[in-house]
Amino acid sequence: MTRREQIKSAYRLTGGNAGFYDGMMTYSTFLGKAVCRMVWDMNREKNLDYLERALSGVPEDFAGKLLEVPVGTGVLTMPVYRELPRADVTCLDYSEAMMASAQEKARTAGLQNVRFLQGDVGALPFEDERFDIVLSLNGFHAFPDKEAAYRETFRVLRPGGTFCGCFYIKGGCARTDWFIRHLYQPKGFFTPPYETEQSLRARLRSMYGEVEVSRVEGIGCFRCVK
Repeated sequence: MTRREQIKSAYRLTGGNAGFYDGMMTYSTFLGKAVCRMVWDMNREKNLDYLERALSGVPEDFAGKLLEVPVGTGVLTMPVYRELPRADVTCLDYSEAMMASAQEKARTAGLQNVRFLQGDVGALPFEDERFDIVLSLNGFHAFPDKEAAYRETFRVLRPGGTFCGCFYIKGGCARTDWFIRHLYQPKGFFTPPYETEQSLRARLRSMYGEVEVSRVEGIGCFRCVK
Protein backbone atom coordinates (compact mmCIF):
# COMPACT_ATOMS: atom_id res chain seq x y z
CA MET A 1 0.00 0.00 0.00
CA THR A 2 1.46 3.37 -1.00
CA ARG A 3 1.59 6.31 1.39
CA ARG A 4 -1.25 8.04 -0.47
CA GLU A 5 -3.34 4.89 -0.18
CA GLN A 6 -2.58 4.74 3.56
CA ILE A 7 -3.83 8.29 4.03
CA LYS A 8 -6.95 7.52 2.00
CA SER A 9 -7.41 4.48 4.23
CA ALA A 10 -7.55 6.82 7.23
CA TYR A 11 -10.22 8.82 5.41
CA ARG A 12 -12.31 5.72 4.78
CA LEU A 13 -11.90 4.29 8.27
CA THR A 14 -12.98 7.57 9.86
CA GLY A 15 -16.24 7.66 7.96
CA GLY A 16 -19.07 10.14 8.23
CA ASN A 17 -19.60 9.74 11.97
CA ALA A 18 -16.17 11.00 13.08
CA GLY A 19 -15.74 13.65 15.73
CA PHE A 20 -14.94 17.22 14.72
CA TYR A 21 -11.14 16.94 14.86
CA ASP A 22 -10.88 13.63 13.02
CA GLY A 23 -13.43 14.74 10.46
CA MET A 24 -11.44 17.90 9.75
CA MET A 25 -8.08 16.12 9.55
CA THR A 26 -9.42 13.54 7.12
CA TYR A 27 -11.81 15.77 5.18
CA SER A 28 -14.49 13.16 5.83
CA THR A 29 -17.46 14.87 7.50
CA PHE A 30 -19.72 17.71 6.47
CA LEU A 31 -18.39 19.99 9.22
CA GLY A 32 -14.81 18.89 8.65
CA LYS A 33 -15.02 19.69 4.96
CA ALA A 34 -16.60 23.06 5.70
CA VAL A 35 -13.79 24.04 8.07
CA CYS A 36 -11.11 22.89 5.62
CA ARG A 37 -12.63 25.02 2.89
CA MET A 38 -13.48 28.08 4.96
CA VAL A 39 -10.47 28.29 7.29
CA TRP A 40 -7.72 26.52 5.37
CA ASP A 41 -8.88 27.09 1.77
CA MET A 42 -8.36 23.39 1.09
CA ASN A 43 -10.32 20.85 -0.87
CA ARG A 44 -9.85 17.11 -0.56
CA GLU A 45 -6.92 16.99 -2.97
CA LYS A 46 -5.01 19.78 -1.20
CA ASN A 47 -5.66 18.11 2.16
CA LEU A 48 -4.31 14.84 0.81
CA ASP A 49 -1.35 16.62 -0.80
CA TYR A 50 -0.01 18.28 2.35
CA LEU A 51 -0.37 15.11 4.41
CA GLU A 52 1.44 13.06 1.80
CA ARG A 53 4.29 15.61 1.82
CA ALA A 54 4.42 15.65 5.62
CA LEU A 55 4.67 11.86 5.80
CA SER A 56 7.15 11.56 2.94
CA GLY A 57 10.05 11.21 5.39
CA VAL A 58 8.73 7.85 6.61
CA PRO A 59 9.78 5.10 4.15
CA GLU A 60 7.12 2.59 3.20
CA ASP A 61 9.39 -0.24 4.42
CA PHE A 62 10.63 1.55 7.57
CA ALA A 63 11.86 -0.79 10.32
CA GLY A 64 13.65 1.52 12.77
CA LYS A 65 12.70 3.63 15.78
CA LEU A 66 10.15 6.41 15.22
CA LEU A 67 8.87 9.10 17.59
CA GLU A 68 5.62 10.89 16.81
CA VAL A 69 5.01 14.07 18.78
CA PRO A 70 2.27 15.04 19.28
CA VAL A 71 0.26 11.99 18.29
CA GLY A 72 -3.11 13.73 18.70
CA THR A 73 -5.95 11.31 18.02
CA GLY A 74 -3.77 9.14 15.78
CA VAL A 75 -6.34 9.31 13.01
CA LEU A 76 -3.72 9.80 10.29
CA THR A 77 -0.81 7.75 11.57
CA MET A 78 -2.32 4.56 12.97
CA PRO A 79 -3.15 3.35 9.40
CA VAL A 80 0.48 4.14 8.48
CA TYR A 81 1.90 2.19 11.43
CA ARG A 82 -0.31 -0.76 10.59
CA GLU A 83 1.71 -1.08 7.37
CA LEU A 84 5.04 -0.87 9.27
CA PRO A 85 5.00 -4.01 11.44
CA ARG A 86 8.80 -4.03 11.92
CA ALA A 87 8.97 -0.40 13.11
CA ASP A 88 9.37 0.48 16.79
CA VAL A 89 6.96 3.40 17.25
CA THR A 90 6.64 5.71 20.27
CA CYS A 91 3.76 8.19 20.38
CA LEU A 92 3.84 11.08 22.83
CA ASP A 93 1.26 13.75 23.63
CA TYR A 94 0.66 16.19 26.46
CA SER A 95 -3.12 15.69 26.22
CA GLU A 96 -4.23 12.46 27.84
CA ALA A 97 -7.65 12.74 26.17
CA MET A 98 -6.20 13.01 22.67
CA MET A 99 -3.79 10.19 23.35
CA ALA A 100 -6.59 7.97 24.67
CA SER A 101 -8.31 8.33 21.31
CA ALA A 102 -5.10 7.31 19.54
CA GLN A 103 -4.68 4.32 21.84
CA GLU A 104 -8.19 3.15 21.04
CA LYS A 105 -7.44 3.34 17.32
CA ALA A 106 -4.24 1.34 17.87
CA ARG A 107 -6.16 -1.32 19.80
CA THR A 108 -8.84 -1.50 17.12
CA ALA A 109 -6.16 -1.92 14.45
CA GLY A 110 -4.40 -4.61 16.49
CA LEU A 111 -1.09 -2.74 16.55
CA GLN A 112 1.60 -4.42 18.65
CA ASN A 113 4.55 -2.18 17.75
CA VAL A 114 3.24 1.16 19.08
CA ARG A 115 3.54 2.46 22.64
CA PHE A 116 2.14 5.65 24.12
CA LEU A 117 3.57 8.11 26.64
CA GLN A 118 2.14 11.27 28.16
CA GLY A 119 4.78 14.00 28.11
CA ASP A 120 6.02 17.43 27.07
CA VAL A 121 7.81 17.96 23.76
CA GLY A 122 9.88 20.65 25.46
CA ALA A 123 11.38 18.05 27.82
CA LEU A 124 11.34 14.71 26.05
CA PRO A 125 11.97 11.73 28.37
CA PHE A 126 14.44 10.04 26.01
CA GLU A 127 18.21 9.80 25.74
CA ASP A 128 20.15 11.63 23.02
CA GLU A 129 20.06 10.23 19.46
CA ARG A 130 17.53 7.52 20.19
CA PHE A 131 15.26 7.76 17.14
CA ASP A 132 15.73 7.24 13.41
CA ILE A 133 12.70 9.41 12.59
CA VAL A 134 10.90 12.16 14.48
CA LEU A 135 7.48 12.93 13.02
CA SER A 136 5.38 15.95 13.99
CA LEU A 137 2.01 16.55 12.34
CA ASN A 138 0.22 19.82 13.07
CA GLY A 139 1.78 20.35 16.48
CA PHE A 140 4.43 23.05 16.47
CA HIS A 141 1.95 25.88 15.97
CA ALA A 142 0.37 24.96 19.30
CA PHE A 143 3.51 24.45 21.39
CA PRO A 144 4.01 27.31 23.87
CA ASP A 145 7.81 26.90 23.91
CA LYS A 146 8.73 26.31 20.31
CA GLU A 147 12.45 26.85 20.88
CA ALA A 148 12.52 23.97 23.37
CA ALA A 149 10.51 21.80 20.96
CA TYR A 150 13.00 22.38 18.15
CA ARG A 151 15.94 21.62 20.48
CA GLU A 152 14.41 18.48 21.91
CA THR A 153 13.29 16.93 18.64
CA PHE A 154 16.79 17.56 17.28
CA ARG A 155 18.45 16.11 20.39
CA VAL A 156 16.65 12.77 20.31
CA LEU A 157 17.24 12.24 16.58
CA ARG A 158 20.30 10.22 15.59
CA PRO A 159 22.82 11.55 13.05
CA GLY A 160 21.50 10.71 9.60
CA GLY A 161 17.95 10.54 10.97
CA THR A 162 14.92 12.31 9.52
CA PHE A 163 12.75 15.05 11.03
CA CYS A 164 9.52 15.49 9.06
CA GLY A 165 5.99 16.76 9.36
CA CYS A 166 3.87 19.87 8.96
CA PHE A 167 2.25 22.78 10.78
CA TYR A 168 0.62 26.16 10.22
CA ILE A 169 2.85 28.88 8.84
CA LYS A 170 1.99 32.57 8.71
CA GLY A 171 1.70 34.34 5.38
CA GLY A 172 0.78 31.33 3.26
CA CYS A 173 -2.96 32.03 3.10
CA ALA A 174 -4.53 35.35 4.12
CA ARG A 175 -7.84 33.70 4.98
CA THR A 176 -6.16 31.22 7.31
CA ASP A 177 -4.09 33.98 8.95
CA TRP A 178 -7.30 35.86 9.76
CA PHE A 179 -8.95 32.86 11.43
CA ILE A 180 -5.81 32.01 13.39
CA ARG A 181 -5.49 35.57 14.68
CA HIS A 182 -9.17 36.12 15.50
CA LEU A 183 -10.38 32.65 16.50
CA TYR A 184 -7.77 29.96 17.06
CA GLN A 185 -5.29 32.08 18.96
CA PRO A 186 -7.79 33.76 21.36
CA LYS A 187 -9.22 30.33 22.21
CA GLY A 188 -5.72 29.02 22.99
CA PHE A 189 -5.64 26.44 20.20
CA PHE A 190 -2.59 28.06 18.58
CA THR A 191 0.27 29.91 20.27
CA PRO A 192 2.45 32.60 18.66
CA PRO A 193 5.06 33.26 17.41
CA TYR A 194 4.53 31.48 14.09
CA GLU A 195 7.00 30.58 11.40
CA THR A 196 6.73 31.84 7.83
CA GLU A 197 7.83 29.65 4.95
CA GLN A 198 11.06 31.64 4.75
CA SER A 199 11.80 31.58 8.48
CA LEU A 200 11.05 27.86 8.71
CA ARG A 201 13.43 27.10 5.87
CA ALA A 202 16.15 29.27 7.44
CA ARG A 203 15.70 27.72 10.88
CA LEU A 204 15.83 24.15 9.65
CA ARG A 205 18.84 24.84 7.46
CA SER A 206 20.67 26.18 10.50
CA MET A 207 20.09 22.86 12.29
CA TYR A 208 19.99 20.11 9.67
CA GLY A 209 22.23 19.03 6.81
CA GLU A 210 19.52 18.39 4.23
CA VAL A 211 16.28 20.39 4.24
CA GLU A 212 13.15 20.36 2.05
CA VAL A 213 10.36 22.82 2.81
CA SER A 214 7.16 23.23 0.79
CA ARG A 215 3.76 24.78 1.36
CA VAL A 216 0.14 23.94 0.67
CA GLU A 217 -1.89 27.07 1.40
CA GLY A 218 -1.20 27.87 5.09
CA ILE A 219 0.47 24.57 5.96
CA GLY A 220 4.24 24.23 5.79
CA CYS A 221 5.62 20.74 5.13
CA PHE A 222 9.20 19.74 5.82
CA ARG A 223 11.64 16.86 5.60
CA CYS A 224 15.12 17.21 7.07
CA VAL A 225 18.12 14.93 7.56
CA LYS A 226 20.36 15.48 10.58
